[in-house]
Amino acid sequence: MADEYKMLIGGKYVDAEKRFTVTDKYSGEVIGELPVADERIYESAIETAQRGLEELSALPAHRRALILQKISETLQEQKEEFTGVLCQEAGKPYKYASVEVSRAIETFKFASEVAKSIHGETVPLDAATGSENRMGFYLREPCGIVGAITPFNYPLNLVAHKLAPSYAAGCSVVLKPASFTPLSSLRLAEVALEAGLPEKAINVIYGPGSTVGEWLSKDERLAALTFTGSPPVGRRIKELSGLKRVILELGSNSAAIVEPDADLEFAIPRLVTGSFAYSGQVCISVQRIYLQEKIFESFLERFVDKTRKLKIGPPEDEATDIGPMISEGEAKRVQSWIEEAVSAGAKVVTGGKRESVIYHPTVLTEVKPDMKVVNKEVFGPVVCVTPYDSFEDALRMVNDSTYGLQAGVFTRDVNKAFKAIKTLKVGGVIINDYPTYRADNMPYGGVKESGLGREGLKFAVEELTDIKMVVFNL
Repeated sequence: MADEYKMLIGGKYVDAEKRFTVTDKYSGEVIGELPVADERIYESAIETAQRGLEELSALPAHRRALILQKISETLQEQKEEFTGVLCQEAGKPYKYASVEVSRAIETFKFASEVAKSIHGETVPLDAATGSENRMGFYLREPCGIVGAITPFNYPLNLVAHKLAPSYAAGCSVVLKPASFTPLSSLRLAEVALEAGLPEKAINVIYGPGSTVGEWLSKDERLAALTFTGSPPVGRRIKELSGLKRVILELGSNSAAIVEPDADLEFAIPRLVTGSFAYSGQVCISVQRIYLQEKIFESFLERFVDKTRKLKIGPPEDEATDIGPMISEGEAKRVQSWIEEAVSAGAKVVTGGKRESVIYHPTVLTEVKPDMKVVNKEVFGPVVCVTPYDSFEDALRMVNDSTYGLQAGVFTRDVNKAFKAIKTLKVGGVIINDYPTYRADNMPYGGVKESGLGREGLKFAVEELTDIKMVVFNL
């Protein structure tokens, strides 16, 4: 029998009549039954968060920092437990689930440090004519209640990236985790309460985006909404959000350029990992690789050879590289996109095979810019490999996208590196590594349809605080 879980509002467990199930993504076994929030429960969560805001914002910075540090320490103590939850509810292979927990540990540690360094600055008002006798400075204060809507692919660390900066800033949170993967979020909320977070500052509710997501988007009592997900949903949130600030981490079809002078011994295995880790269900997964034509054949041969050696199996097996996709429906969608590309002339070099929820790592060549596998976000284990003549051609092809999250450039030529930095229209340019690279303290976010605002603890805190200007007339 599946375990039964509840929502967590103000430190109390809340049930509802309507329920949904969570499955082990590899076996299909039901591992949890959870309630769906109705409007009454939603209202209770918001009202509770309003009281939680008063309590949390009144805590001194060192207290908030200590709570965040204790969350980090508890996650470290319970790392294996959290890793196991991610293997089951997300179908994430053990090696990647373990790394995600390690990153969440570090995310809360960074937040603890940032909480103690939130500050304003003095402003030289006497630089303005008529303000000779004025002295000014500004403070940063918590913006208010934060609504957080999180995705299935990083159900622990992307929740951490919503909660940790909110608590560092002094904001309470209403969290709606993805219905595919809510169990790690609930357990994380329990850890936060055990660490001393005021009970009303964390409120976890479940439900579809069409109800709970829209309520959060429209609610004027929220000061900010932070969302990670697809561009269409991001657009909808932006339409509904009114004057609240919105942080949107959206899609990508991230590209990498490989020059002949690159360290191929490093680049090839790195790009295999970037293309297929967690079955490509990563916002900055490598979807497009552009190879200088002189190295195209040799690179492709070695890349495909390493791809074929990836181990497919159950997530709990520490040797598994490729596990299930989040659902069979998603695996079927990827299959249909590949079939559509092949019918239009693309060539499957390896992969192109589905077994229930598992899609085999797939390498495509002879693709065209108008194919979905190139210009949309596949969010699956698929990479398109294309030759180019000049470096300028490669930069142009990378920029030929509605997305702009991150791009990778492998070259030892510093002039080409700086040309890429200046030319590429993306939120992050990663030199001599894959575009899948992310450190949790760096500013992370995109341009164009890849989103608005930035995550990364210091930068997220800036998004979630208001500036209050103070002027003394001396």
